[in-house]
Amino acid sequence: MTEENTIYPYDYYELNYSEPLCSKEEVVRVGSILLPLYFTLLVVLSCICNILVLVFLLLYKSLRCLTNVFILNLDVADLLFTFGLPFWASYYIWGWTFGNVGCKAVKFLFYLGFYSSVLFLTLMTVQRYMAVVHPLSDWERCRGLSVSPFIVWILSGIVALLSSLQSEVMIESDNTYCEYGSVKWKSGIAYFQNAFFFIAFVIMCYCYGRMLRTISKSFTNNGHNNVKLTFFFVLMFFIGLAPYNVIIFLKSQTIHPFIYCDVSIKLDYAYFACRMLAFSHCCINPAILVFVDAKFRNILQAISRRFCVCL
Repeated sequence: MTEENTIYPYDYYELNYSEPLCSKEEVVRVGSILLPLYFTLLVVLSCICNILVLVFLLLYKSLRCLTNVFILNLDVADLLFTFGLPFWASYYIWGWTFGNVGCKAVKFLFYLGFYSSVLFLTLMTVQRYMAVVHPLSDWERCRGLSVSPFIVWILSGIVALLSSLQSEVMIESDNTYCEYGSVKWKSGIAYFQNAFFFIAFVIMCYCYGRMLRTISKSFTNNGHNNVKLTFFFVLMFFIGLAPYNVIIFLKSQTIHPFIYCDVSIKLDYAYFACRMLAFSHCCINPAILVFVDAKFRNILQAISRRFCVCL
């Protein structure tokens, strides 16, 4: 696949610009170098960090607490998402080389990780909201949401499966793509993802607004560490995914000025930056645990000391 006839993977549908000639060779070159390198780094960091978190939760934390159960499931979602990154890295260099089944599988992992992460973060926020604002309810004692992880995985799997089934391998000008079967499906999935993210964000904002009001009137700090931990998870996830959702919405537009070559190229570079930021969420949660959870921080320090002694 030569650079002269290469069209960037996600630009499969974006061939009708207002200008007769729209060269994206520079965009292709930057993307084929920058994104694979960044994704490779993410895979290494995510695997190491998330496996450490899994071991920490299983050995040192009580899974009777629903917050820890949500963090455990969030960690699994991040690992599943990570498993698809090597395929995306290859895609940006050589095009799609893993066949139709591989195309659907990688899209499935991407959407399963995205939807389950948003749902688990929303549930963590709701659970902390019930614990702080309605402390005497059954929800606060971790009964009302005890089956929610199973429901989250089922719902996320169904939505991810519907999205992945619309993906297929396409060949255009000797280039191979893993894309949706039509522009209609591509735009529809982008709009659904935007709406899903926006609704979850509104719910989180409402819950945190009520929690802050309650905490400001409280004379005790019981359980507030979990509130702080959940808040940082949600904050970093929002910082990563909000710009990405905005940019995929803009890129799905087929009206002026978005079909101008100049605007499209700028959106491509913005897409690079936003996608790297969004995909970073798979290794952010362990960093938050180090910052907020003293026990996890102490265990990591002990592991580091032992590793240095071995060297």
